[in-house]
Amino acid sequence: MTNTAQDREFSIPLPRDVGAVNWRGMWELYMKEVRRFSKVATQTVGAPMVTTVLFLIIFTFAFDRPPVAGVPFNDFLVPGLIMMSIVQNAFANTSSSILVAKVQGNIVDVLMPPLSAVELTVAWTGGAVTRGLVVGISAAVAMSFFAEIHIHNPLLIVYHALMGAIFMACGGIIGAIWADKFDHMAAVTNFVITPLTFLSGTFYTIDRLPEGLRFICHYNPFFYAIDGFRHGFLGHESTQVGLGIAVTGLTALAALTTTYLMLKSGYKLKA
Repeated sequence: MTNTAQDREFSIPLPRDVGAVNWRGMWELYMKEVRRFSKVATQTVGAPMVTTVLFLIIFTFAFDRPPVAGVPFNDFLVPGLIMMSIVQNAFANTSSSILVAKVQGNIVDVLMPPLSAVELTVAWTGGAVTRGLVVGISAAVAMSFFAEIHIHNPLLIVYHALMGAIFMACGGIIGAIWADKFDHMAAVTNFVITPLTFLSGTFYTIDRLPEGLRFICHYNPFFYAIDGFRHGFLGHESTQVGLGIAVTGLTALAALTTTYLMLKSGYKLKA
């Protein structure tokens, strides 16, 4: 064997130049998150869809409610239920993915590749937003057999769906980084996420709440996400549309910034 052949056989490959942004790495991490929930779609998409439809059926037939906002009560419920399924599943995707990786000790497989804090934030958030939107669309299709889907302003629907999914996806990342075990994450879900989603006007208009709870709603970002989302479907809102757009956008920006800073610092991720 010649020296040239030997050099070629035992040569060490040069590091790949990923450029200013590691697009390939970011895409692969995003696809990892998508494949993760796709492989168990019965659990991650089918089950939430069935739960959402059951909410609609139970509230429609168990409560004899008059029309709300000029539409039948079941039509009024649809936007809130869709948004609830979007935000809850966006949160569940990032929180479970990162916490399981931390507990199992394989989070290092994500931290070692040349991915910046921005790229990790975008990929993890993008995967969670994808799952939230897939579940939301699936729930909307399923509920269309039991209620009429009204479309008033498609842009508002898309905007609030994206903003709601983004700030909840980031919430899942923040919670999973902070949590040391599954009990910690369960506490966040049970005592923060669930109360805020149920006190956001999903099943009612907030003018039916006592004054104290109504006051809390106006400081609840979930309320603005659901209210703006519902306005996109029905043209009905409980607060100013512009205020809802601003609150959901600023909440998503704050969540993204917090996520980036936590990943940048390596808090509870790097020794």
